[in-house]
Amino acid sequence: MNTDVAIVVCGDVAKEKYEGYWVQDCSSATKNILLAAKEKGLGAVWLGVYPIEERVEGVKKLLSLPESVIPLAIIPVGYPDEQRNAADRFNKGRIHYDRW
Repeated sequence: MNTDVAIVVCGDVAKEKYEGYWVQDCSSATKNILLAAKEKGLGAVWLGVYPIEERVEGVKKLLSLPESVIPLAIIPVGYPDEQRNAADRFNKGRIHYDRW
């Protein structure tokens, strides 16, 4: 995939209503962006930034983000140049009923 566009999904901890939930909110937004890209025939991938401090600080510096804004993910978006099959990671042994 060649891409000239990337979306950086960030949370602003200064605007949190419930502390720590920014990660869940931004993860949900990231997944929705990936689904929307696929629906439009685009390729996109979730590149994790948070919680690796070196990555967080690098992106914050690169984009001059305010102190309270934390980057969760980078999503490059473009037109796929190949079709790849999804990896099958399903393991029925990890499903538990009623107890562990």
